[in-house]
Amino acid sequence: MNNSFFSRFTPKEPKFFPLLSSLTDVVVKASDLLAECIEKKSQGCDVEPYYTLIKEEERNGDVITIKIFNELSLTFITPFDREDIHDLANNLDDIIDAINSCAKRIVLYNPKELPKEASELSNMICKCADFLNQAIGQLNILKKNPKHISHCCEALHDLENAADDVYAHFITEIFRDEPNPIEIIKLKDIMYELEKTTDCAEHVSKILKTIIVKHA
Repeated sequence: MNNSFFSRFTPKEPKFFPLLSSLTDVVVKASDLLAECIEKKSQGCDVEPYYTLIKEEERNGDVITIKIFNELSLTFITPFDREDIHDLANNLDDIIDAINSCAKRIVLYNPKELPKEASELSNMICKCADFLNQAIGQLNILKKNPKHISHCCEALHDLENAADDVYAHFITEIFRDEPNPIEIIKLKDIMYELEKTTDCAEHVSKILKTIIVKHA
């Protein structure tokens, strides 16, 4: 119905834009908390309170995502294809889930020390969150200025590639320098989750690129 002649002249519900922006706000808050969690862990502090806060944001993200899904089922005309809105919300929620998973592993595994690459990856996740927040915030004026969203998508792609390189360097170093196999298992799993979070962010950028092709 969204691509039909009739839909071009039918008012479209704008409520999805603030809902998606609220979801990216949660991504930003959770990523900032994760970066603080990793910094405090490197200082030898107890980081369980950070995991508790991140878990709260993860629940907030679930509430917003469910609201978006419910609104999709009730709305006749949507600003973009409903499948794309569904995928955007679902993949943004995946980022929040991945951040929560990172924090959970740090608390449960309690490694002796986090590598410097953990901070590098968490900073990249924060940058991803910022670019996602910018891009989603521009969706309501997509036709006027698609270039800014495209720029954010390219930045997300570059960050994901950089995260791959950081993770590969970490793997090389840990198998060379870490004598304790238990610590290797702990750190490898934590770092994999951190890198995977940037993958989730790039998945959102691919959906945004699809929306640009369809509607810009």
